[in-house]
Formats: sequence, structure tokens, C-alpha cells
Amino acid sequence: MPYVDVQGETIWMQYSGGDNPAVIFCHGFFLDGSMFDAQVASLSDRYRCITWDERGFGRSSATKSFTYWDSADDAIAILDHLSIARAVFVGMSKGGYIALRAAMGSPERVAALVLIGSESGVFTEEEKTGFSDWVRQWQETPLPTGVRDAVSQMLFGPSPIADDWRSKWEQADRSQIYFPADALINRDDISTALVDIACPSLVIHGTADEGVGIEKGRKLAKGLRSHTPTVEILGGPHAVNMTHPELVNAAINEFLGTLRF
Repeated sequence: MPYVDVQGETIWMQYSGGDNPAVIFCHGFFLDGSMFDAQVASLSDRYRCITWDERGFGRSSATKSFTYWDSADDAIAILDHLSIARAVFVGMSKGGYIALRAAMGSPERVAALVLIGSESGVFTEEEKTGFSDWVRQWQETPLPTGVRDAVSQMLFGPSPIADDWRSKWEQADRSQIYFPADALINRDDISTALVDIACPSLVIHGTADEGVGIEKGRKLAKGLRSHTPTVEILGGPHAVNMTHPELVNAAINEFLGTLRF
């Protein structure tokens, strides 16, 4: 079944790769599990790839308040549903926030982390105000061109893949954005707890990331207990795995090749 019921919410997921070692992908805000299509295509011949739509995005519900600790539990519930003991967590932006919390709350289930355009801190008050304004406009119909283009620029820069997502956003049900936005805006700061994460980790970050600046990615890598390599993609925007898939896929493949499952 493509749906899993977790904590009163219906979570959509899909997987491929049989009984191979598992990799679960956690997507960014304004996106859904399909943002990792290029990574799944690259890995699914050797790994069991799992994608899912997080609460309030794509085909998954968000009917009440939640935190990223709850979202981490959602990911673990998907592993339980598929009878998977351990998986590598790949998280982009807020997907990285979820992956980090899974590694903290259920370390025995997380074989390794790949963190793309992510961080461990929180918004400034100015960032909260700006993002709240985006969210307010995001619920309008039709979707205002200004916020649509601003989100597109932040995620993809000038990449032509932005056209497909602009069309997708126009047609999507954007009414469930409130609770996911609340989780993002009011997330807790876990920076001082990074040292408790012992699993192997990889940080990938675009040098032109307007959503989570490159310095935040470097700080994240330094904060983790393991010797965490950082792959910096020159000119890469926030969703660098979508705009520069060959470089990102090569880094992930090399990293996964070093692991013992």
C-alpha cells in the first residue's frame, strides 16, 4: 500500500530496489518526494530507495500541529511498515531537519546521514516574518506571481526545471500549508546536540544557496561528531540535487560506497 497511517495523518510513500540496503529521502519545503527522482534513478539498482510526501505536501495530510520530531517518527514508521531495520537518511533543507532528529531520537535506525542544503539552527525574527508572508500568499488563489517566482528563484535559481514546478504549484492544493509552516518557523535549535550524532554523515551544499547559506552548511558539518566531509557545489542553489544531479549523485554514490550496512 502506498499510504501509511501515522499519528492520525495519512502519509504517502513509494519504494524500489527490493531487499537492498535502504535509503529514505526527506524532501524540502514547497516540494514533495519527487524532488529526488534523479537520485532514485541513480541509486535504485543497488539500494532500496524510499521517497515520501511529508505532512501537508503532495499526497500526505496535515490536519493538526506537529514538530519535526513528529516528522522523524513518520519516517521511522515508514521503515517499520516496510520491515526495514536501518536506513541511510537523505534530507534536503527541512528534510535534513527531519533526518537529524531521526538520528537523535532513533539512532539505531539511522545508518548514515546525507544532508543537502540544510542546517541545525532556527530562523531569525526577520526570517520568520518574511517566511510567514510567503506562506500567507501561498494559500491565495491564483498563486501570486511574486511569491511563486521568489520561491522558484530560491530553490532553483535560473534552472529551467523551475518551469515544471511553477506549473505544479499553480495546480496543487495549497490549503494545508499552515501546519507545515508552523513546524518550520517554530522549530527548535538542535545545534548543541549535533555532537551526539555518531553515524557517518555527508554534507552537500550549493555555494549560491539563498535558502540556507553556505556558512550554515559548513557549521553543520563542523558540529557533527563524525569527521563529516562537505561537498560544495559551485553556483548551486538551495535544491542543488535537482539542478546539479550529476555532481550530487556522484558524491552520494561515493559516500554510500564507504558504508557497511
